Amino acid sequence: MTQRPPAWKRGSTFLATVSFLLVFSACGPAPAASSVALPGGSGTIHPHPSPHPQPTPAPSMPAAEAGILPWSLPVPVSRESVLATGSGLTVVGGYTASGASSSVAASLNPARGTTTYTGSLATPTHDAAAATIGGRVLIFGGGTGSSSSAAVQESGGGGWSTIGSLPTPRSDGLAVVLGSSAYILGGYNGTSALAQILVTSDGVHFATVGTLPLPVRYPAGAVDGSTIYLFGGETVNSAGVSTPTAAIQAFNTVTGSASIVGQMPAPVMGAAAALLGSTVYIAGGTRANSAPSSSIFAWQPGTTAPLLAGHLQQAVANAGAAVLNARLWLVGGETSPGNPTTAVQVVSPNASFGSAGNPGAGSPFYGDRMLIADQANGRLLLINAASQIVWSYPGHPNPTSPTGFAADDAFFANQGHMIVVNEENRQTVEEISFPGGKVLWSYGHPGIAGSAPGYLNTPDDAYLLRNGDITTADIANCRILLLSPATGRIVSQIGRTGVCYHHPSPPVSLGSPNGDTPLADGNLLVSEINGGWVDEITLQGKVLWSVQLGISYPSDPQQLGPNKYLIADYTNPGQLLMFNRQGQILWRYRPQGGIGALNHPSLAEMLPNGILMLNDDGNNRMVAIDPATSAVVWQYGVQGVAGSAPGYLSEPDGFDIITPEGTTPTHPSTA
Repeated sequence: MTQRPPAWKRGSTFLATVSFLLVFSACGPAPAASSVALPGGSGTIHPHPSPHPQPTPAPSMPAAEAGILPWSLPVPVSRESVLATGSGLTVVGGYTASGASSSVAASLNPARGTTTYTGSLATPTHDAAAATIGGRVLIFGGGTGSSSSAAVQESGGGGWSTIGSLPTPRSDGLAVVLGSSAYILGGYNGTSALAQILVTSDGVHFATVGTLPLPVRYPAGAVDGSTIYLFGGETVNSAGVSTPTAAIQAFNTVTGSASIVGQMPAPVMGAAAALLGSTVYIAGGTRANSAPSSSIFAWQPGTTAPLLAGHLQQAVANAGAAVLNARLWLVGGETSPGNPTTAVQVVSPNASFGSAGNPGAGSPFYGDRMLIADQANGRLLLINAASQIVWSYPGHPNPTSPTGFAADDAFFANQGHMIVVNEENRQTVEEISFPGGKVLWSYGHPGIAGSAPGYLNTPDDAYLLRNGDITTADIANCRILLLSPATGRIVSQIGRTGVCYHHPSPPVSLGSPNGDTPLADGNLLVSEINGGWVDEITLQGKVLWSVQLGISYPSDPQQLGPNKYLIADYTNPGQLLMFNRQGQILWRYRPQGGIGALNHPSLAEMLPNGILMLNDDGNNRMVAIDPATSAVVWQYGVQGVAGSAPGYLSEPDGFDIITPEGTTPTHPSTA
């Protein structure tokens, strides 16, 4: 047990603001970087050439919040037509996993994640243009086997019928509705890309109203006012050789003129695009190397160069896409050539995720940094919004931790000059200077469990209170301790040592408490493993209320509002719940499989923008979820894969968010 120096001697090392410009995927390799070990401690700064990324003074284009839904389609599909109809999406045709054209029409309810079969096309098709005109759902052309079709099909009377034909066969194009008319742009007739722009108001009669300067197939399209924009696509030369293009083309429906008005950062085809607010977002697609892209670009008419605004959670091309509730939905698509997926993704502008073109755009903690207690790797990591490691601890073998370092939780304190750490499996609680990495104070005997003064048994959730004391949930001793770093002694205790069941009346006992979150009113929000209880308890040990949630393993509850709380269920598959003091479940997140499934989540907190960030311990990742859609909108680590290279974690069990000013928005009631 080491006593720390007086308060006036602490905090002499200022909050480091180190960052960098290069952006990399959290699931891929990181750029090589040198590191600097700090004298007097064992923290390591990973230097980079720029200061901490900050929003531009007047961002004009919000970054993209991009999520993947925890539910999926019943079967894989790509190159299908998707339309917004009412409160849901209509999904028609497409390519199946066997490579055949589909005749299936279905209704997709994004709010419930359900898909309902609604009928069959008269002719199976893929890569068809689709539009709703005056309430009529129409499919224009498409591919049938190895050829392009001219058929126009309409939904009605519980089935689909052929009502007419395009002037020539056309697949791989798109349709845009303006007023009571549908414009059909781009496409392929079996031998060449098409330049003619068609318009129809009934699906039977067509007129040519313009000509693209660059004929393309597989473009992405969006409309702004009376102008239709095409992004990228594939050109076909006289020899039949296809090449992706970066061109941005504009067609003015009033004047009939068409021109090239800009360039994408790189050639792309099979992307999805939509005007959301005043900004066009272009997502996914295939690059020249045939690899699907995860990039999302933002672009405003009148500018020439789209800017990177974020990344899809899954790289995809040739997805069906439509706008519903001010969000761009990407349904299915291909994760590699000829490999359709069941995933459904969603993109929306979100200024709290940053500004397009800035480092870290698309991160839910844009402008801040995240501390991760990477327990099984025996380290603390600090990452910025671009998912780059900017600091780590220990930076070299730590002489003060002869039995090793394995932080279970870590929280910033003292305006970001210090980190409070509990090592659950090493039986200690520590204060570590930041960024110096010097152990300022510790309590417990490394590697030795006990209940006598100076000993702990599985300490959890250590926080620095505003009065300078440390609170920790001493799980296996069934007590919560308030410790004085100034004296190195126990100030007070809640619960009876070794009495491990819930008893809220004096003498109070606790059933293996594993959470003790400080609240704004000065009390503690406590979770008890035994019996699944959550309590609010004063520092004097009075239980104000208790509720039993009926979950397997409650972990680390957090207060969201006057009578609204968040908790993780540490099991597999795990879950998140929002609840009130009466025990009513207000929201539940419990996917049973796929990218959204949780494996022993330990700590979930709400970020200032309403996004939930959590440790998904058993899946070796940090993950962010938007409770409005239940979509996974960010992750660091590779689901189900443990590792220590940049972009990988191993059983991360704690995290914290630190602002450039040194504040901690997810636990503002601590010191």
